[in-house]
Amino acid sequence: MIGIQRGYNGLLNGECFEMNLRSVSNIISAGGTILYTARCLEFKTKEGQDRGAAKCRELGIDALVVIGGDGSYRGARELAHRGIPMIGLPGTIDNDIACTEYTIGYDTAMNTALEMIDKLRDTTQSHDRCSVVEVMGRNAGYIALNVAIASGAMAVLLPEKEFDMQRDILDKIAETQKTGKRHFIIIVAEGVGHAQEIANEIQARTGIDSRATILGHVQRGGSPTLRDRVNASAMGMSMTSPSTLPTVIQSPTEKGLSSRMTMPENRLLALSCAASEMVRPMRPAPATMLPMGKPTSCAPAATPSAMTSTL
Repeated sequence: MIGIQRGYNGLLNGECFEMNLRSVSNIISAGGTILYTARCLEFKTKEGQDRGAAKCRELGIDALVVIGGDGSYRGARELAHRGIPMIGLPGTIDNDIACTEYTIGYDTAMNTALEMIDKLRDTTQSHDRCSVVEVMGRNAGYIALNVAIASGAMAVLLPEKEFDMQRDILDKIAETQKTGKRHFIIIVAEGVGHAQEIANEIQARTGIDSRATILGHVQRGGSPTLRDRVNASAMGMSMTSPSTLPTVIQSPTEKGLSSRMTMPENRLLALSCAASEMVRPMRPAPATMLPMGKPTSCAPAATPSAMTSTL
Protein backbone atom coordinates (compact mmCIF):
# COMPACT_ATOMS: atom_id res chain seq x y z
CA MET A 1 0.00 0.00 0.00
CA ILE A 2 1.40 3.37 -1.04
CA GLY A 3 0.30 6.57 0.67
CA ILE A 4 0.22 9.69 -1.50
CA GLN A 5 0.48 12.94 0.43
CA ARG A 6 -1.30 16.21 -0.35
CA GLY A 7 -3.84 14.83 -2.78
CA TYR A 8 -3.45 15.18 -6.52
CA ASN A 9 -0.69 17.73 -5.96
CA GLY A 10 1.33 15.02 -4.22
CA LEU A 11 0.55 12.53 -6.99
CA LEU A 12 1.98 14.86 -9.63
CA ASN A 13 5.06 15.60 -7.51
CA GLY A 14 5.67 12.01 -6.43
CA GLU A 15 5.11 12.65 -2.69
CA CYS A 16 4.49 9.05 -1.68
CA PHE A 17 5.64 6.54 0.90
CA GLU A 18 5.00 2.89 1.71
CA MET A 19 2.31 2.36 4.34
CA ASN A 20 2.15 -0.62 6.70
CA LEU A 21 0.42 -1.64 9.93
CA ARG A 22 2.78 0.47 12.03
CA SER A 23 2.43 3.63 9.93
CA VAL A 24 -1.34 3.69 10.52
CA SER A 25 -1.41 2.48 14.12
CA ASN A 26 -3.02 4.72 16.76
CA ILE A 27 -4.58 7.09 14.22
CA ILE A 28 -8.19 5.94 14.71
CA SER A 29 -8.76 8.54 17.44
CA ALA A 30 -7.11 11.40 15.52
CA GLY A 31 -8.94 13.98 13.44
CA GLY A 32 -7.77 15.34 10.10
CA THR A 33 -5.58 13.17 7.87
CA ILE A 34 -2.04 11.83 8.19
CA LEU A 35 -1.74 12.13 4.41
CA TYR A 36 -2.50 15.86 4.45
CA THR A 37 -4.42 17.51 1.65
CA ALA A 38 -3.95 20.36 -0.81
CA ARG A 39 -5.68 21.93 -3.75
CA CYS A 40 -4.12 21.34 -7.15
CA LEU A 41 -4.98 23.79 -9.93
CA GLU A 42 -2.83 21.88 -12.40
CA PHE A 43 -4.99 18.81 -12.01
CA LYS A 44 -7.98 20.75 -13.33
CA THR A 45 -6.27 20.87 -16.72
CA LYS A 46 -6.15 18.09 -19.30
CA GLU A 47 -2.35 18.16 -19.22
CA GLY A 48 -2.32 17.73 -15.45
CA GLN A 49 -4.79 14.86 -15.60
CA ASP A 50 -2.76 13.12 -18.29
CA ARG A 51 0.38 13.52 -16.18
CA GLY A 52 -1.47 12.15 -13.15
CA ALA A 53 -2.51 9.02 -15.04
CA ALA A 54 1.05 8.56 -16.31
CA LYS A 55 2.37 8.91 -12.75
CA CYS A 56 -0.03 6.20 -11.54
CA ARG A 57 1.36 3.83 -14.17
CA GLU A 58 4.91 4.84 -13.33
CA LEU A 59 4.31 3.97 -9.66
CA GLY A 60 2.76 0.63 -10.65
CA ILE A 61 -0.54 1.41 -8.92
CA ASP A 62 -3.11 -1.39 -9.34
CA ALA A 63 -5.99 0.78 -8.08
CA LEU A 64 -6.13 4.28 -6.65
CA VAL A 65 -8.13 4.75 -3.44
CA VAL A 66 -9.42 8.30 -3.20
CA ILE A 67 -10.87 9.68 0.04
CA GLY A 68 -12.68 13.01 -0.09
CA GLY A 69 -15.58 15.02 -1.46
CA ASP A 70 -16.95 16.18 -4.80
CA GLY A 71 -13.76 17.91 -5.97
CA SER A 72 -11.74 14.78 -5.27
CA TYR A 73 -14.33 12.68 -7.11
CA ARG A 74 -14.15 14.90 -10.18
CA GLY A 75 -10.40 14.34 -10.33
CA ALA A 76 -10.87 10.60 -9.84
CA ARG A 77 -13.38 10.51 -12.67
CA GLU A 78 -10.79 12.02 -15.01
CA LEU A 79 -8.21 9.40 -14.01
CA ALA A 80 -10.79 6.63 -14.46
CA HIS A 81 -11.49 7.91 -17.97
CA ARG A 82 -7.77 7.48 -18.60
CA GLY A 83 -7.91 3.83 -17.58
CA ILE A 84 -6.80 4.04 -13.93
CA PRO A 85 -8.84 1.70 -11.67
CA MET A 86 -10.44 3.70 -8.86
CA ILE A 87 -11.99 2.99 -5.47
CA GLY A 88 -13.80 5.85 -3.77
CA LEU A 89 -14.31 6.33 -0.04
CA PRO A 90 -16.61 9.31 0.63
CA GLY A 91 -15.00 11.66 3.13
CA THR A 92 -16.75 15.00 3.66
CA ILE A 93 -18.60 16.49 6.61
CA ASP A 94 -21.39 17.77 4.34
CA ASN A 95 -22.75 14.25 3.59
CA ASP A 96 -23.43 15.36 0.03
CA ILE A 97 -21.90 12.59 -2.12
CA ALA A 98 -24.24 10.67 -4.44
CA CYS A 99 -24.61 6.89 -4.29
CA THR A 100 -23.79 6.56 -0.60
CA GLU A 101 -25.90 6.80 2.55
CA TYR A 102 -23.07 8.24 4.62
CA THR A 103 -19.80 10.15 4.33
CA ILE A 104 -16.88 9.88 6.75
CA GLY A 105 -16.70 12.87 9.11
CA TYR A 106 -20.38 13.79 9.00
CA ASP A 107 -21.32 12.50 12.44
CA THR A 108 -18.25 14.03 14.11
CA ALA A 109 -19.02 17.43 12.56
CA MET A 110 -22.62 17.32 13.77
CA ASN A 111 -21.63 16.40 17.30
CA THR A 112 -18.97 19.11 17.38
CA ALA A 113 -21.46 21.72 16.20
CA LEU A 114 -24.04 20.54 18.71
CA GLU A 115 -21.55 20.78 21.57
CA MET A 116 -20.70 24.38 20.61
CA ILE A 117 -24.38 25.33 20.34
CA ASP A 118 -25.12 23.82 23.76
CA LYS A 119 -22.37 25.99 25.25
CA LEU A 120 -23.64 29.05 23.41
CA ARG A 121 -27.15 28.46 24.75
CA ASP A 122 -25.97 29.23 28.29
CA THR A 123 -25.06 32.84 27.52
CA THR A 124 -27.99 33.23 25.11
CA GLN A 125 -30.43 32.29 27.87
CA SER A 126 -28.66 34.33 30.56
CA HIS A 127 -28.84 37.54 28.50
CA ASP A 128 -32.24 37.01 26.81
CA ARG A 129 -30.59 37.10 23.40
CA CYS A 130 -31.17 35.69 19.96
CA SER A 131 -28.20 33.70 18.68
CA VAL A 132 -27.87 33.19 14.95
CA VAL A 133 -25.44 30.29 14.48
CA GLU A 134 -23.90 29.44 11.10
CA VAL A 135 -22.78 25.84 10.59
CA MET A 136 -21.03 24.27 7.62
CA GLY A 137 -22.86 22.95 4.58
CA ARG A 138 -22.41 24.94 1.38
CA ASN A 139 -24.83 23.12 -0.91
CA ALA A 140 -26.40 20.66 1.54
CA GLY A 141 -28.22 21.47 4.77
CA TYR A 142 -27.86 18.11 6.50
CA ILE A 143 -25.66 19.39 9.34
CA ALA A 144 -27.86 22.45 9.89
CA LEU A 145 -31.11 20.49 9.93
CA ASN A 146 -29.93 17.85 12.34
CA VAL A 147 -28.23 20.15 14.83
CA ALA A 148 -31.26 22.45 14.75
CA ILE A 149 -33.52 19.60 15.81
CA ALA A 150 -31.04 18.25 18.36
CA SER A 151 -30.46 21.68 19.93
CA GLY A 152 -34.12 22.70 20.02
CA ALA A 153 -33.50 25.70 17.76
CA MET A 154 -36.45 27.92 16.95
CA ALA A 155 -35.73 27.98 13.20
CA VAL A 156 -33.29 26.58 10.64
CA LEU A 157 -32.38 28.05 7.25
CA LEU A 158 -31.27 25.58 4.57
CA PRO A 159 -29.79 26.11 1.09
CA GLU A 160 -32.35 23.64 -0.32
CA LYS A 161 -35.33 25.69 0.86
CA GLU A 162 -36.14 29.36 0.28
CA PHE A 163 -37.09 31.31 3.37
CA ASP A 164 -39.05 34.43 4.17
CA MET A 165 -37.63 36.60 6.97
CA GLN A 166 -41.01 37.71 8.25
CA ARG A 167 -42.81 34.37 8.09
CA ASP A 168 -40.01 32.00 9.04
CA ILE A 169 -38.22 34.01 11.72
CA LEU A 170 -39.89 37.22 12.92
CA ASP A 171 -43.42 35.80 13.20
CA LYS A 172 -42.07 32.73 15.02
CA ILE A 173 -40.21 34.92 17.49
CA ALA A 174 -43.37 36.92 18.18
CA GLU A 175 -45.45 33.78 18.69
CA THR A 176 -42.83 32.20 20.94
CA GLN A 177 -42.57 35.37 23.06
CA LYS A 178 -46.26 34.98 23.92
CA THR A 179 -45.37 31.74 25.73
CA GLY A 180 -42.90 33.59 27.95
CA LYS A 181 -39.70 32.57 26.20
CA ARG A 182 -37.07 35.30 25.93
CA HIS A 183 -34.10 33.64 24.24
CA PHE A 184 -33.87 32.15 20.76
CA ILE A 185 -31.46 30.09 18.64
CA ILE A 186 -31.55 30.14 14.85
CA ILE A 187 -29.35 27.79 12.81
CA VAL A 188 -28.14 28.93 9.40
CA ALA A 189 -26.39 26.67 6.88
CA GLU A 190 -23.21 27.97 5.29
CA GLY A 191 -24.92 27.88 1.89
CA VAL A 192 -27.46 30.43 3.13
CA GLY A 193 -24.84 32.54 4.93
CA HIS A 194 -25.28 36.17 5.95
CA ALA A 195 -25.57 35.24 9.63
CA GLN A 196 -24.49 38.72 10.77
CA GLU A 197 -26.99 40.45 8.46
CA ILE A 198 -29.78 38.18 9.71
CA ALA A 199 -28.86 38.94 13.33
CA ASN A 200 -28.77 42.68 12.59
CA GLU A 201 -32.22 42.58 11.00
CA ILE A 202 -33.71 40.60 13.87
CA GLN A 203 -32.39 43.13 16.38
CA ALA A 204 -33.55 46.11 14.30
CA ARG A 205 -37.09 44.76 13.85
CA THR A 206 -37.68 43.16 17.26
CA GLY A 207 -35.42 45.02 19.67
CA ILE A 208 -33.96 41.71 20.88
CA ASP A 209 -30.20 41.75 21.44
CA SER A 210 -29.02 39.46 18.64
CA ARG A 211 -25.56 38.03 18.00
CA ALA A 212 -24.12 36.02 15.11
CA THR A 213 -21.71 33.13 15.66
CA ILE A 214 -19.95 31.38 12.77
CA LEU A 215 -18.62 28.02 13.96
CA GLY A 216 -16.38 27.62 10.92
CA HIS A 217 -13.57 25.10 10.65
CA VAL A 218 -13.82 23.89 14.24
CA GLN A 219 -16.38 21.47 12.75
CA ARG A 220 -13.69 19.83 10.62
CA GLY A 221 -11.44 18.70 13.45
CA GLY A 222 -11.45 16.79 16.69
CA SER A 223 -11.48 13.14 17.67
CA PRO A 224 -13.92 11.13 15.51
CA THR A 225 -17.14 9.81 17.02
CA LEU A 226 -17.82 6.10 17.39
CA ARG A 227 -20.07 6.15 14.32
CA ASP A 228 -17.38 7.69 12.13
CA ARG A 229 -14.74 5.26 13.39
CA VAL A 230 -16.93 2.22 12.72
CA ASN A 231 -18.12 3.36 9.28
CA ALA A 232 -14.64 4.36 8.15
CA SER A 233 -13.22 1.05 9.37
CA ALA A 234 -15.94 -0.92 7.58
CA MET A 235 -15.36 1.00 4.34
CA GLY A 236 -11.61 0.48 4.64
CA MET A 237 -12.02 -3.26 5.23
CA SER A 238 -14.26 -3.55 2.19
CA MET A 239 -11.78 -1.58 0.09
CA THR A 240 -8.81 -3.79 0.96
CA SER A 241 -10.48 -7.10 0.09
CA PRO A 242 -9.13 -8.44 -3.24
CA SER A 243 -12.60 -9.59 -4.19
CA THR A 244 -13.84 -6.01 -4.15
CA LEU A 245 -11.30 -4.44 -6.51
CA PRO A 246 -12.92 -2.75 -9.50
CA THR A 247 -12.60 -3.79 -13.10
CA VAL A 248 -12.23 -1.01 -15.64
CA ILE A 249 -14.22 -1.41 -18.84
CA GLN A 250 -13.39 0.88 -21.74
CA SER A 251 -15.74 1.55 -24.64
CA PRO A 252 -15.52 3.93 -27.60
CA THR A 253 -17.61 7.12 -27.65
CA GLU A 254 -17.79 10.17 -29.90
CA LYS A 255 -15.20 11.87 -27.66
CA GLY A 256 -12.87 8.89 -27.46
CA LEU A 257 -12.57 6.10 -24.89
CA SER A 258 -15.01 6.14 -21.99
CA SER A 259 -14.09 4.19 -18.87
CA ARG A 260 -16.48 2.75 -16.32
CA MET A 261 -16.04 0.36 -13.46
CA THR A 262 -17.76 -2.79 -12.41
CA MET A 263 -17.84 -3.74 -8.73
CA PRO A 264 -18.60 -7.13 -7.17
CA GLU A 265 -22.05 -7.32 -5.59
CA ASN A 266 -20.62 -7.70 -2.09
CA ARG A 267 -19.00 -4.26 -2.04
CA LEU A 268 -20.00 -2.14 0.93
CA LEU A 269 -19.56 0.95 -1.21
CA ALA A 270 -19.96 0.92 -4.97
CA LEU A 271 -19.59 4.14 -6.87
CA SER A 272 -19.64 4.28 -10.64
CA CYS A 273 -17.43 6.45 -12.81
CA ALA A 274 -19.94 6.29 -15.65
CA ALA A 275 -22.24 9.29 -15.67
CA SER A 276 -24.69 7.34 -17.80
CA GLU A 277 -25.29 4.95 -14.93
CA MET A 278 -26.36 7.78 -12.63
CA VAL A 279 -29.86 8.48 -13.81
CA ARG A 280 -31.93 9.53 -10.83
CA PRO A 281 -31.74 13.10 -9.49
CA MET A 282 -30.54 13.57 -5.93
CA ARG A 283 -33.34 14.98 -3.82
CA PRO A 284 -32.73 17.95 -1.48
CA ALA A 285 -33.21 17.45 2.24
CA PRO A 286 -36.88 18.16 3.02
CA ALA A 287 -37.67 20.03 6.21
CA THR A 288 -39.21 16.91 7.78
CA MET A 289 -36.36 14.51 7.09
CA LEU A 290 -33.57 13.59 9.49
CA PRO A 291 -30.75 12.78 7.07
CA MET A 292 -28.44 10.87 9.43
CA GLY A 293 -27.99 9.10 6.15
CA LYS A 294 -29.47 10.83 3.15
CA PRO A 295 -31.68 9.85 0.21
CA THR A 296 -30.17 6.90 -1.60
CA SER A 297 -30.75 8.29 -5.07
CA CYS A 298 -27.69 7.69 -7.22
CA ALA A 299 -27.05 10.86 -9.20
CA PRO A 300 -24.38 13.49 -9.68
CA ALA A 301 -24.85 17.15 -8.98
CA ALA A 302 -23.25 19.46 -11.56
CA THR A 303 -20.71 16.85 -12.66
CA PRO A 304 -20.66 13.05 -12.41
CA SER A 305 -19.38 11.73 -9.11
CA ALA A 306 -16.85 8.94 -9.17
CA MET A 307 -14.30 8.71 -6.39
CA THR A 308 -12.45 11.06 -3.92
CA SER A 309 -9.20 12.67 -2.81
CA THR A 310 -7.16 12.91 0.28
CA LEU A 311 -5.03 10.45 -1.63
